[in-house]
Amino acid sequence: MKIFQMPDALANKIAAGEVVERPASVVKELVENSIDAGSSWIKIDVNEAGLEQIKITDDGEGMAEDDVERSFLRHATSKIRNESDLFHVHTLGFRGEALASIASVSRLTIKTSQGDSAGTFLSLEGGEVLEKGKSDARKGTEITVSDLFYNTPARLKYMKTIHTELGHITDLLNRLSLSHPEIRFEATHNGKPLFKTPGTGDLLQVIAQIYGMGVARKMLPIKVETLDFKINGYIAKPEITRASRSYISIILNGRYIKSIPITQAIIRGYHTLLPIGRSPVVVLQVEMDPILVDVNVHPTKLEARFSKDKELYTLIEDQIRTTFRQTRLIPEMEQKSKDIPKQSFQRSLNFDETLPVARESWQPTNDTDTISYQQESIIQKLTEKQPIVNQKDNEQEKIYTQKEFKQTFVHQEVNTNQEEVIAPNDRVPAMYPIGQLHGTYILAQNENGFYMIDQHAAQERIKYEFFKKKLGQTSNEVQELLIPITFEFSKQESIFIEHYKSELENVGLFFESFGNQSYIIRSYPNWFPKNFEEEVIREMIEQIMQDERINVEAIREDAAILMSCKRSIKANHYLNNDDMFRLLEDLRKTTDPFTCPHGRPIIVHFTTYELEKMFKRVM
Repeated sequence: MKIFQMPDALANKIAAGEVVERPASVVKELVENSIDAGSSWIKIDVNEAGLEQIKITDDGEGMAEDDVERSFLRHATSKIRNESDLFHVHTLGFRGEALASIASVSRLTIKTSQGDSAGTFLSLEGGEVLEKGKSDARKGTEITVSDLFYNTPARLKYMKTIHTELGHITDLLNRLSLSHPEIRFEATHNGKPLFKTPGTGDLLQVIAQIYGMGVARKMLPIKVETLDFKINGYIAKPEITRASRSYISIILNGRYIKSIPITQAIIRGYHTLLPIGRSPVVVLQVEMDPILVDVNVHPTKLEARFSKDKELYTLIEDQIRTTFRQTRLIPEMEQKSKDIPKQSFQRSLNFDETLPVARESWQPTNDTDTISYQQESIIQKLTEKQPIVNQKDNEQEKIYTQKEFKQTFVHQEVNTNQEEVIAPNDRVPAMYPIGQLHGTYILAQNENGFYMIDQHAAQERIKYEFFKKKLGQTSNEVQELLIPITFEFSKQESIFIEHYKSELENVGLFFESFGNQSYIIRSYPNWFPKNFEEEVIREMIEQIMQDERINVEAIREDAAILMSCKRSIKANHYLNNDDMFRLLEDLRKTTDPFTCPHGRPIIVHFTTYELEKMFKRVM
């Protein structure tokens, strides 16, 4: 076997396979360079979803003439000078692979200047310099990438539709704008507006731009600081959920990352407030000393390792739970117009003048798309080459000025601060039952309006917290059975049972082989729920197979949920007035009285104003 060293051009193309996956990857690398250059304004112009052309313009510090050509050499970087710098990374880019990789699979031109003299112009094709000269003296950098993958047709063949590729770019811009609300981003597609943020530094205003004002109004601020971590951001009330976890944005030291453990900590923070199979909308900014984190674990720098990871996860989980336990989370019914006019995207983009009223967010079809319904509509229009602006829609569209936006959220912050001092028993106000609907919903009232309460969900919450406390207080003492329980398991399950036999015995489960993958149980822990022993044991085996460990606390919680569901009153069960009043008072004493253990809402509130509005008493 003959060993030889690859030419730089070939090595750059191979590196491009890791760094430049699709047009959105090019946008990511170039925009991150603009951010590192200290830009306050970045414009992204793409044609045909970036396959034809991508142009990034910024007002950053620019480059000197000597550095321009050098920046396209492989592993050329201004951010890392020695090995110790890898442990103090403050910038988004640092590997020195992006420009060389992008240039190797495209036709690229760059104009850059530091503003004190004429700038530099450079043209490359397939990574080779074709032309070099002078450019204008405007401070900043402009990079144009054309004919992406023109010399790697195999890569081009795997590109998706223009609609899909443009969706990836929009999703990326959402993440970047959430990571850097202080930067004004502008984007166009085929010369038409695609995306714009105000650059005021107000994270909530960016959230409103991406997800709509309706979602932004339902966001709660989260803020906590320790010696090692500083966490800021917004978490949506449990009534705002999505089908995908991709609506959880985690920003570490200004860099968007994907972190399964942090995402799981966020979900644990919501605990039983989320419906099964639903995920929240969360934007979390984490700041920490760069020495405590390693971002050099993935070519696209989307992953990171933490040296104090457990402390971080616990801090996030606890802070989310604390925030919810200081807030009244009863959803209010809002009257919606049947004929919602379409948004004029062109007007909604101009934050200097107006801000659009919220639209419901679009439900993504996969975990990579978090573009809003509004952006999805615009992408469809842009890719179909249809006109964006409808004059009639412009006339009907209700808009918020920036002043109104600020007033709206100043008011929200005041309300949030008031909610933080609500006593635990007052998170659900006293309600007085006035009747029952279909033997399923309790109807109640007070001075704040009208309430509907799901009686089954309410009693589930009450019994869940009772059983969870009761099961948590029991020891691992076992109860002997007069008649053993017999189980049949698959071969795979049997292997895990044999491997974790000692761990199972430590929690009071003794599996005796009964031949042919069968086992008998002669005793079980006395905290096991009566009549549900077999379900709990099988769930424990499934947990071992999935997590390769036994989490007794999780098993006990699942048992409490199971017992609360089976032993709660069902629908079509009629209650007298005293029973309804007692149920509502017991609900008020629970820790989380807003959802059942499965995350379904318990109470819906109709304000007096909304009722009067429905009956046209107010207009």
